[in-house]
Amino acid sequence: MSGKKKAVAIVSGGLDSTTLAYDLRHTGYDVDLLSFNYGQRHKKELQFAAAIAKRFGLRHDIINLQQLSSMFAESGSSLVSDSEVPEGHYAEDNMKSTVVPNRNMIMLSIATGIAISRGAACIAAGMHAGDHFIYPDCRPEFINIVNAAIMVGNEGFHSFDGLPIFTPYIHWTKADIAFRAMQLGVPFHMTWSCYKGGENHCGRCGTCVERLEAIYTAGKIFGAHGDFIPPDNTAYDDNEYWKVVIAKKKAEDDEAPFDDHSELY
Repeated sequence: MSGKKKAVAIVSGGLDSTTLAYDLRHTGYDVDLLSFNYGQRHKKELQFAAAIAKRFGLRHDIINLQQLSSMFAESGSSLVSDSEVPEGHYAEDNMKSTVVPNRNMIMLSIATGIAISRGAACIAAGMHAGDHFIYPDCRPEFINIVNAAIMVGNEGFHSFDGLPIFTPYIHWTKADIAFRAMQLGVPFHMTWSCYKGGENHCGRCGTCVERLEAIYTAGKIFGAHGDFIPPDNTAYDDNEYWKVVIAKKKAEDDEAPFDDHSELY
């Protein structure tokens, strides 16, 4: 039996949760990975979660919720229906069409039961500040309430710092996470972010735009420290579109005329 504290980490296979898994291992946790198949069109992400688990010899369980996907689809969410996945900036209102109702509540509830059954110290999840605009169930107030419910419903649960759910990135930007990934040596190409779930990352959906911007921003900071900038070997169908989107968003935020000759080029 390992003397390390155990964490059950919800890992989709994306950049945030994969970095979280690396971080937990780096911190000294005995980590079990938990993923969910809820009929998402980008279920390809589960292959990436499995590959990370295999790389480190970690226990990895995939919870099958596919029987719920047709009911989730009634919400019109583009992740579980035939609705088109929106393109553009991650913080745009149209990205709210990617909300899957109550997704994190369901995942955290199941993960809690598993964590308590295994004597884990915490349930770890990788939501970050960039999620707050779009996803209500990624916001601190939601996590605080779920923490309280878990403690009331599971007397004697000994958890991380007194709280069952560990969300170390909840006030971080995506660029902060990308920077941490560089520090930890996370291979970007072994993570999957794209909501379209094609052969390659599309480079145009909100999660691809956010990912490319974050890796670019983190790389500039990383390089400014004199460190070698880890390459992003991910295959993108379009790795230029994000620059136009970010330049346009910046112009709108600054209330300046749109200039697509951005310094990002």
